[in-house]
Amino acid sequence: MSAVQRIRGGIGADEEYWLAIERGEFRISRCRHCKSWMWPANFRCGKCGSWDIDWEPVEPIGTIYTWTRNHAVSEALAERQADLPYVTLLVELPQAGGARVAGVLEGDETALKIGAQVRGRILPPSDKAKGYGSVVWSIESDAA
Repeated sequence: MSAVQRIRGGIGADEEYWLAIERGEFRISRCRHCKSWMWPANFRCGKCGSWDIDWEPVEPIGTIYTWTRNHAVSEALAERQADLPYVTLLVELPQAGGARVAGVLEGDETALKIGAQVRGRILPPSDKAKGYGSVVWSIESDAA
């Protein structure tokens, strides 16, 4: 169990996700006992109660579950002011039990719609992402 809490208000169960992102890997938590995907991460499986959690590599390909165009940012996201307007996505990963991961859309928005196929790209830690690595998503042109 990790005592690190990178996200204010978080419980720290996602520390392995952030460490993997910093290594350029995309991983999602999964119960070693019942094999249920667990996202958002938790220390204990909500299905079988096991504390035995693994972080499995997942190809960052999914579909847009929902999206939002941001026209303003709060002081907490002042680093994003120069990007306005920008689109944030919630991407569903069928290969990870339907886990839904958030990120920012990069590139052409012409085919932006719920259900569009997207591919993620891991970015190294930056000031814009508050020192975190991050995942940005691009719409797959052949699936648009």
